[in-house]
Amino acid sequence: MAKETEIKLRITDVPAFHRALKRMGARPASPGTSKVHEENVIFDTPQGGLARHGQLLRIRTETPEVRGKAKKAGPKQRVILTFKQPMARPVATEGEGSSDGPYKVRDEIEVEVAESGNLARIFEGLGMSGWFRYEKYRTTFRLPASKAWAKGLLIELDETPIGTFVELEGPAGAIDRAVEELGYSKRDYVLKNYLRLYMEECRRRGEEPRHMLFPRRK
Repeated sequence: MAKETEIKLRITDVPAFHRALKRMGARPASPGTSKVHEENVIFDTPQGGLARHGQLLRIRTETPEVRGKAKKAGPKQRVILTFKQPMARPVATEGEGSSDGPYKVRDEIEVEVAESGNLARIFEGLGMSGWFRYEKYRTTFRLPASKAWAKGLLIELDETPIGTFVELEGPAGAIDRAVEELGYSKRDYVLKNYLRLYMEECRRRGEEPRHMLFPRRK
């Protein structure tokens, strides 16, 4: 299992955030298309057995945004199966994972699969269901190799139906320094997952929680 260390920041001024990224020398992590649409489905038993143990089982379908001539060929999707669990006890609830100081630290396994349909049917045959869906647009950045302190750091900007966030994943020291250079502090760290953030936003708006999806065009 890989160890995942991350935090989120809520971004209220997106242009200012992009200016900060530019000052740091951040560049898209992969050449060409950098923005990817993610459709995520969380699976659990009817009793919420995984969530009660702080575990997460998710199928994610990634569709890159394509432009120009590449649009004719259509986007090449990628499907990823992810399992996460706390690294130590006591466990957190509702899939939150465990935290180590001001960070969210979990064991993580990711496997790329051919497609999502049969995998979902296997989970359903085992008594689970895809009970929560959420989507977002993610753009991943890295800092230049000249910034040795940022080795292994991913800066992932997420546009979601409940606002814009950035996830910083990597060594704890690199996270702290990047946060400072972006103009934030440890007081701004968000350790909640998108499910919890969505539930809180629904309560704030007085809405019934369903799925965290963008409005569909008519």
